[in-house]
Amino acid sequence: MKILSRIYIALIIFFLYAPVAVMIVFSFNSGDSVWVFEGFSLDWYKGLIFNTTMLEALKNTVILAILSAVFSTILGTAAAVGIHGMTNKLSKRLAMTVTNIPMMNADIVTGISLMLLFIFFGKIFGSDESLGFITVLIAHITFNLPYVILSVIPKLRQTDNNLKEAALDLGCTPLQSFFKSVLPSISTGVYTGFIMAFTLSLDDFVISYFTCGHYQTLPIVIYNMTKKTVNPDVYALSTIVFITVFALLVLYNFAQNGSEKRRGKQ
Repeated sequence: MKILSRIYIALIIFFLYAPVAVMIVFSFNSGDSVWVFEGFSLDWYKGLIFNTTMLEALKNTVILAILSAVFSTILGTAAAVGIHGMTNKLSKRLAMTVTNIPMMNADIVTGISLMLLFIFFGKIFGSDESLGFITVLIAHITFNLPYVILSVIPKLRQTDNNLKEAALDLGCTPLQSFFKSVLPSISTGVYTGFIMAFTLSLDDFVISYFTCGHYQTLPIVIYNMTKKTVNPDVYALSTIVFITVFALLVLYNFAQNGSEKRRGKQ
């Protein structure tokens, strides 16, 4: 059974990462073929410097991902604390159900509904362009919030409630007790929610497509390219994004393991 389980895990890993490995390999191809590796070259990476459309889309995507991750982490952490503090079990269950709806809902339904909402408010306020950076930012914050909440709530459940009471007894205000006693205990969940929000916002296409207007993100630009042809410099840019996100996850895992070791020693 152990051999079969290892084979199964190996197959899963292969099917997950084989396409990424092929993309990385052909990003160093000297030719523009997608099935024949003609030789090693960095020409496609050098070509990115002069691809203003791609670089502008990358800048828009990174700015959008950072801002949406920051806002959704702040709002999601506050919402998680509020839900965790509810004493009524029915209200808490209802709040968790409402939180899970955006995760279970189809992206195309969320995208179309948000688009209609933004256009409706745009017509009310007499705006000629209802969709843009603000609307896509609100949309990204909306679908990132549940992931942040579900990352923070388990850490709140693991936190000793006496920490907050002890801080209040020592003279802290409720806000000070949260930042000095509760927040350090749930910091791992907050970091996890931030990274999830950042990565989800980075590669979102469906919701961004319906709410961005003229604000072009990288997935939308790449999608528009697929209508004609995909240049290998897209492979190079995708490789850079993948390596960057992978490095962030590795650094986060090292930091989390270090904090757990220090907590265990204490």
